[in-house]
Amino acid sequence: MKNIFYALTLLLIVASCQKPNKIGYVNNGIIVKDYQKAKDLEAKYKGKEEAFKKRTDSVSQAFQLEAQKEQLEAQKLAQRGKRKQAEELMVGLQQKQQLLQQQMQFEQQQLSLEVQAESDSLIIKIKDFIKDYGKNNQYTFILGTSDGASSVIYGEDKTDLTQTILDALNADYTKE
Repeated sequence: MKNIFYALTLLLIVASCQKPNKIGYVNNGIIVKDYQKAKDLEAKYKGKEEAFKKRTDSVSQAFQLEAQKEQLEAQKLAQRGKRKQAEELMVGLQQKQQLLQQQMQFEQQQLSLEVQAESDSLIIKIKDFIKDYGKNNQYTFILGTSDGASSVIYGEDKTDLTQTILDALNADYTKE
């Protein structure tokens, strides 16, 4: 009986010596929205998208003017009995239009791929930063939450690491 008492006492002492889990959470949506590098990337690609749109509009207007000119020429040829030449002119115009559309689609896809690659890289950087922060500050878990997908339904304000990590991320970014 005495041994059981000593064993239980020893077990209680060992259990009380173990440090409790340190848990925090971050709001991923706020991190991504307010991280300066994310804002800079958004501005960069907004500028690229505006430049692409201007170029597309310019090419489209130039093609429309050319198309009107070619259509008038085709009508004149058709009126003079040169239907074959008129048809060839219109076929060439259609081919040029298709090529321009394909080129614009390709450029749009390239821009989208570039945005996606940089966004993925940014998310990986944020995750790695949070992992390092957790390790360096002895966290057992750092959970993520956002408006779209919430793994944290409730958390005490003192366990919300969003602003702390955001400040550290922005400080690290200004060092780059």
